[in-house]
Amino acid sequence: MKNLKTVFISSLFTCLTTSVYAQNCDCTKNYEWVKKTFETNDAGFEYALKQKGHQAYEAHNKTIAEKVKSIKTYTECGPVLYEWLSFFRSGHIAIRPINKETPKQTNNAKPESPSVNWETLAVETQDFKNYLDKKKTSDYEGIWVIEPYTIGIKKVGNQYVGFIVESGAETWTKGQVKLKLNSLEGKMSSVYYMRDRSAVESKEITLTGKNHLQIGDFSLSRVYPKIDDEPKYAQYFKSIGANKPYIEKLNETTLYLRIPSFQASEKQKIDSVITANKDKITSTENLIIDIRNGTGGSDASYSNILPLIYTNPVRTVGVEYLSTKLNNQRMLDFINKPEYGFSEENKKWAQSAFNALEKEQGKFVNLNEGIVSINKFDTIYPYPKNVGIIINQRNGSTDEQFLLAAKQSKKVKLFGTTTYGVLDVSNMYYVPSPCKEFELGYSLSRSMRIPDFTIDAKGLQPDFFLDRSILVYEWTDYVNSVLNGK
Repeated sequence: MKNLKTVFISSLFTCLTTSVYAQNCDCTKNYEWVKKTFETNDAGFEYALKQKGHQAYEAHNKTIAEKVKSIKTYTECGPVLYEWLSFFRSGHIAIRPINKETPKQTNNAKPESPSVNWETLAVETQDFKNYLDKKKTSDYEGIWVIEPYTIGIKKVGNQYVGFIVESGAETWTKGQVKLKLNSLEGKMSSVYYMRDRSAVESKEITLTGKNHLQIGDFSLSRVYPKIDDEPKYAQYFKSIGANKPYIEKLNETTLYLRIPSFQASEKQKIDSVITANKDKITSTENLIIDIRNGTGGSDASYSNILPLIYTNPVRTVGVEYLSTKLNNQRMLDFINKPEYGFSEENKKWAQSAFNALEKEQGKFVNLNEGIVSINKFDTIYPYPKNVGIIINQRNGSTDEQFLLAAKQSKKVKLFGTTTYGVLDVSNMYYVPSPCKEFELGYSLSRSMRIPDFTIDAKGLQPDFFLDRSILVYEWTDYVNSVLNGK
């Protein structure tokens, strides 16, 4: 699969005058455009309709149409448009804003700063550090980091109050209250204020080890005072917090390879780690590959991993592309737009693909010679003997394509929880709305695994299910013990 970048198509709107939309860019018009564009061009539209039924679809349309009538602002419209899209599937769909709504000002009045009258906690940083140095116990109090903020948390009465020590966001300044932790009858609750000062409440507050605080979906790491932690905590939070791939030795028989993302931008980094450590990988008995919390991306990003874990030919079921005038334009963009970085050889492929698609408008087209491609490598390495791939519910799209290929090796077992399940309809494409307020993301292709082996809304099952009694920071140790036969 190709990793698709954002493109802008003007030909779609030739029948719609710019002036009309400029005068009437309300949510209803945006909805009508999203609906028509998706119904005409999305490769999964008919499949979803067949699965869910026309009656359910019409009821959904009626509900959304009523909602958009009452929407007056651009910021309210986006979530409702996404709600309409979510009828079809949980991934490979998108609505994203192009420009922010700016409130009109009257009488030359200046907009009020969002920080005016915001609650503050006046604490001098050095005084707070001196206070922390004298503490004999470890709790929530301390100085923590969650990018782009450094936050001090201090107990005030029965509350723990988090205040800005340093901020990388211009909307927040030193001393302003960023979060609160409350304890009532032994039960904890929290409120965390987002960059725009909207409040996110949670009752899930977890201090893992001594240096890692989870508040709902927000992860904070303690930076002061420095407190030694157990290795299992350090290993887990290093891996989860990593923004680039790395490899490390767990013991004499096991290597650990962490890959946070298969985005196309990460391919060079992944290849570099593989090349630098190939001798180690092919001379060590066990290999753990951790792709938890992945981002999807490009199939090319994992291409150099497969030869190292290979045992037998890898079969990959291909996709069919829905041919429409809008969809086929992408092939011309590959040829004409330098930002795609296509080589002359790839441009020839794109031109050939465009020609084939144009001949079959309104139909699904297989651009390959057959339904299945078979990939063979020249070498089967004796090592690694055992490969454990760690997965969770946040792995989808390209992550799942990698797993489909990798698990065909006799060496490979999957550990963790069921993946996200978003692969049957793929190859995302983005087009702007006539009002240039939103970009609609939809899909160009559907897998020829349908209907015999579907993954959407199901996910891929692990060979070893890591249930909740195995805490997330213990997963790597657990996989290591299984691979080593302990």
